[in-house]
Amino acid sequence: MKAVLHIVSMLLISQSIFAQILPNLGGQRTGSSALTFLKNDGSPRSLGMASANLTLKGDATTAFTNVANISSVESFSMGISNYFIGAGINQSFLSAVLPITDKNSTFALTVNSLSSGKQEVRTEFQPKGTGEFFYAANTAVGLGYALKLSDQFSFGLKLKYINERLAQYQNHSMAVDLGFIYNTDVKELSFAVGVTNFGGNSSLNGDFQEIKFNQNQTPTPEEFSIPTEFKLGVSVVPYDKDNHKILTAVQLNHPNDNSENIRIGAEYSYRDLIFGRIGAMLGRKNHRIPTFGAGLKMVVKNHPVKFNYAFLPTSFMGLQHSIGINFRFYKVEERKIEGE
Repeated sequence: MKAVLHIVSMLLISQSIFAQILPNLGGQRTGSSALTFLKNDGSPRSLGMASANLTLKGDATTAFTNVANISSVESFSMGISNYFIGAGINQSFLSAVLPITDKNSTFALTVNSLSSGKQEVRTEFQPKGTGEFFYAANTAVGLGYALKLSDQFSFGLKLKYINERLAQYQNHSMAVDLGFIYNTDVKELSFAVGVTNFGGNSSLNGDFQEIKFNQNQTPTPEEFSIPTEFKLGVSVVPYDKDNHKILTAVQLNHPNDNSENIRIGAEYSYRDLIFGRIGAMLGRKNHRIPTFGAGLKMVVKNHPVKFNYAFLPTSFMGLQHSIGINFRFYKVEERKIEGE
């Protein structure tokens, strides 16, 4: 308990020091990109560690955090999660990972879907609503591939098709994720590099409504870049003894639509069955309070199942939640070994 209190205190102090000493590089770019739902974290495990996720391995949600890490999945796995953003907005994630062990190759399919729910149409003359409703829905479908070049080094590539719908407008875009990871034998030390959502500009298209109450021309949506982000991450296991294990991770994010920020996360596990997580986002004005998460591993008909939960306190959107479940389907040979 003392160790946990020390970690929490250090995270709070580090956030204050980071905000006062280091400059807010790139803050003037805030809000300059479209399709920002692509930046949301599809892994509750990762979110509990403030999304310090480039080096996290072992389950299907790595297809969202670093496509290179799907090479660490040993058998067919699936992950499902839901991110409760607030104001009736929900984002769902689905990932499926299939390794081809004899070729050191792994394939992944991901679906990322955000829905705003029913929203009222409002105008200058009817600010309380016109009685009509509209919906906003964003969906990204990705196909990923990772190749294990050696026991230590892997790289991955994921191609994503993105569809955006807002009332009568819609948009079709493409993006690419690229990731690398290098694992060592020293306290599970890992280094990773990743680029997410690399692509061109995006613009809505549709039947534009004519403005009749003033002399302005019919509005047409502008083009904006998609939220590309370059990441560097490192993780290490400083303690692993007597069924107790602590994983720590640090990550630098360089987005094209916001300031540079640092993510720091830690995960405690007992016998690889019970998990506790904490993290901090340094350099993000909307996230001054640490993130927290928990996990539980069970075995259902010889197949391991993991439940993960995380909550993210924010300054403007309140308390956000993420909950998910991961399945791993053992092969027959693996079940026999597990039984022994």
